[in-house]
Amino acid sequence: MTATTVLDPRWAAVRAGLSRGWIETRQDYARPAALILLLTWRVMYAIALVWMRGKAVPGTHFALGAMVLPSLLGLSIAFGGLAGPAMAIVIDREDGTLLRAKATPNGMVGYLIGKIVKFALGTLVGIVFLVIPGVIVANDLVFDARTWAMLGLIFVAGMTSTVPLALAFGSLFKSTAQSGLMLLAVALLIVPSGIFYPITALPIWLQWVGQTFPIYWVGLGARSAMLPAAMAAVEIGASWRSVETFTVLGVWAAIGLLLAPILLRRMARRQSGSALTTVRDRIMSRGH
Repeated sequence: MTATTVLDPRWAAVRAGLSRGWIETRQDYARPAALILLLTWRVMYAIALVWMRGKAVPGTHFALGAMVLPSLLGLSIAFGGLAGPAMAIVIDREDGTLLRAKATPNGMVGYLIGKIVKFALGTLVGIVFLVIPGVIVANDLVFDARTWAMLGLIFVAGMTSTVPLALAFGSLFKSTAQSGLMLLAVALLIVPSGIFYPITALPIWLQWVGQTFPIYWVGLGARSAMLPAAMAAVEIGASWRSVETFTVLGVWAAIGLLLAPILLRRMARRQSGSALTTVRDRIMSRGH
């Protein structure tokens, strides 16, 4: 048996995952409720940016909207990769999607790839709706080739480091109600993440908490891509720490990609056909 023969099933799973992610994204945004939810938050962000027009960061002449926009982009990437997948995995377990993936050769690989693609595409759509008004309002930002390249790298690193991690944690929840704890955890981690104000203004111990998780590093990477070099003065070490950013996000990506398939398979093993029938009957009874 050649190496190509061994690798073919996994490559087939990757291709299936890419296709699955695209199909699920199209299905999601064919529903008006999904579009309304997507646009509501972005419209709120856009209104906030417009409100900040003409205002400067205290003590500087730098536009307040220009300072906030990169942080909002970083938050959108981190939140899109952490919150949605944790809830989706519970739903997929209850409707049998996860069990079917487990029964397919290399199905968990395809499932994981599909979820990364799905939530990456959904997050990307949201970012587009945020960047368009942001570019108009944030006049102090320079959008050159380096900016777009850095944002692209941060987007890929951010989604790869958060979606598998969210799926791994989400596999531990037993209901959609419990998966709401992920939303609470993400909301709490925003506080020490430096998203809305410099992390250096926080106590040292809280700075260490913020630097432990991906949200801070995704936000830092977005700020390094879009803000002038002088604005690094308010960051830890007065530096954008690009090497550290991709190192930490890479470590989290490796942890998530290692743990997620293991925990998802264990989650699927606990889900039998009779359990799925019970869940289906319970859901159907609610409609009567």
